[in-house]
Amino acid sequence: MNERVTEISAILRRGLEEDIPELRGDPRNIELLGASVEGNVDTILHALQHEIPVTRINPPTAAIEYARRLAQHGVPVNALVRAYRVGQRRMTELFFAELRAGDITPDDGVTVVEAITTMMFEYIDWITQRVVAVYETEREQWLESRNSARALRIGEVLSGAKPVDIDTATESIRYPLRWHHLALILWYPDTGASGDELIRLQRFVRELAEAVGTAAAPLFGAADRMSALAWLPYRSEQSDAVARVCDFAGKRPEAPHLAIGIMGQGVSGFRRSHQHALRARSVALTRGDAEPRIIVASEPGLSAAALFDGRSAEVGEWVGEVLGELAADTDNDARLRETLRVFLRTGSSYKAAAAELDLHSNSVKYRVGRAVSRRGRPITDDRLDVELALLICHWYGTAVLRPTSE
Repeated sequence: MNERVTEISAILRRGLEEDIPELRGDPRNIELLGASVEGNVDTILHALQHEIPVTRINPPTAAIEYARRLAQHGVPVNALVRAYRVGQRRMTELFFAELRAGDITPDDGVTVVEAITTMMFEYIDWITQRVVAVYETEREQWLESRNSARALRIGEVLSGAKPVDIDTATESIRYPLRWHHLALILWYPDTGASGDELIRLQRFVRELAEAVGTAAAPLFGAADRMSALAWLPYRSEQSDAVARVCDFAGKRPEAPHLAIGIMGQGVSGFRRSHQHALRARSVALTRGDAEPRIIVASEPGLSAAALFDGRSAEVGEWVGEVLGELAADTDNDARLRETLRVFLRTGSSYKAAAAELDLHSNSVKYRVGRAVSRRGRPITDDRLDVELALLICHWYGTAVLRPTSE
């Protein structure tokens, strides 16, 4: 059989292509598959002929390179492992065919079969461990490199520093920039990180995109080790896209924190949706422990509140000047502020505010009166300032309120 290595290798290669669809396609990969098979066959036959222990064998160069190539092309690792198992079966069949055609006594035949099957098992077990390790290392490095390049291109599109060729950028980042987009920012709190946060974020985005019915694969980019950016693509504007994302994330207790932008079209919409998501996340982070797990940029008043820096002492001072004692960080004042905010937003209608707050209109009237009393002066002269201050309190919470000790 050593004299027919090329012939035997060709038989095995054709068998692998027939049995494992993932190994077909790229001619260069098929050629390298043939070289890998021939390298393994040659190694096995010489090891058997000369009784070379597996521990003294070096993996065939082509086999190592083929594992790397599969990793780069995204071929599942189980296809690589299955190739060795299928190859082992077909090689064993060829061994038995040679034994049946040869002039060998039954006792010697048993001895030979034992030697061959033992050697084949040890070799396949040994080589698969090594090629899988090579595959996983290469896959990790290749994905990191690809994601870095992709992140660079995404950054260029977001920056708007120079004109963007939509077709070129679409091909580069593998995402349909001409479509409609919904941007997301996802993150996990930086507490006792397990190290697989980015993998979890990517998995979440993939499952989310499938659940909400995007028209193509989502775009995912790592921001750092705990957070990521993502865009969901749609062929047309989807009025319920935000609600569907919230519904999916809200039902997943293990879901990351999520800031959702607004729907936008084309490159400008791609950027604008991301900017809104950034503002929403900024508000959420400023709230600290009080932050909601899901925050939506399109919620009434959030975009306006995001124009202010909730961490700024000046903003807190201004809120205190406008609201007086009503800016105190107490549960009672929080209820009064929320009632007054809704009352003003609904056109100073006790009935409309009561419906939204699920209260009796008399309760709303009482709370509004108490809120004005806590403020210390009427709201007729500077109503706009009051509404804005209440809006800032609503979104930033404790960050802009007066401590109760004051």
